[in-house]
Amino acid sequence: MSVENTTATTTEAPTHGVELSEAAAGKAKALLDQEGRDDMYLRIAVQPGGCAGLRYQLFFDERTLDGDAFRDFGGLKVVVDRMSAPYVQGAVIDFVDTIEKQGFTIENPNATGSCACGDSFH
Repeated sequence: MSVENTTATTTEAPTHGVELSEAAAGKAKALLDQEGRDDMYLRIAVQPGGCAGLRYQLFFDERTLDGDAFRDFGGLKVVVDRMSAPYVQGAVIDFVDTIEKQGFTIENPNATGSCACGDSFH
């Protein structure tokens, strides 16, 4: 009797800890649909800048960078680069459409403070 040792190895793409609300995913998907693009991702990045030191960047991107982490939210792929991932771990992105405010909002448990205008964090 022979026993075969078959170990399945799977290589999974890294994922990130950003959450996207249904409203945010729907709005981003609608914007891509308006442009007729299904080959782009919603990229979330953290860049130096702003009066508090760091600034969020949300934009559509077709590039793939080394170390990118992906997640799928109802057909919308969201990507975070390797350097930004620790800064946005556990962050929740929502889309608000009220009389007072319209746009994407980010609730980030890693941000210890933000500037008065709310454009940047540290």
